Amino acid sequence: MKQDFLSGGVLVALAAAYYAASGSIAESTLSDEIGATGLPRLLAMLLALIGVALIARTAFVALSARRARVPAEAPAEEEEGAPLPRAIGLLLIGGAYVVLLPFIGYFLAVALLIAGVALYEGAARSWVVPAAALGGATLYWAIFVKLLGVHQPAGTLFQGWLL
Repeated sequence: MKQDFLSGGVLVALAAAYYAASGSIAESTLSDEIGATGLPRLLAMLLALIGVALIARTAFVALSARRARVPAEAPAEEEEGAPLPRAIGLLLIGGAYVVLLPFIGYFLAVALLIAGVALYEGAARSWVVPAAALGGATLYWAIFVKLLGVHQPAGTLFQGWLL
């Protein structure tokens, strides 16, 4: 519980530093009404909100435990597997995504990333994994390409087939 409280404080401090650093972004003649600092400042505010929520949740749990006269530090269940090898495995999956992206394109790379992480984290090998991977890739493609207008690489393997 102390770790959650401390983590929330670190998130708020990082958000403050990120917000301050975003002020040094130069304005461009191509800037819109939000400006170049709009998105970074919004992300900093969201990060601070998450940090404050983590601190508030920790305080609420401690207060509830105190009222119930139960020790706030309940024994935590051990997660199976060592955290460092799991983190390295996820890092390798992310690295494979970065390497494959220029060749197979954004859509297929994101679908493989979602499926790979789901299977790595122990998802059952059923029709749900490919459905979630294709649905997630479609959603991300729609958000970035259609909604935000950020074109993603089609990949050299499919050059000319997809827009």
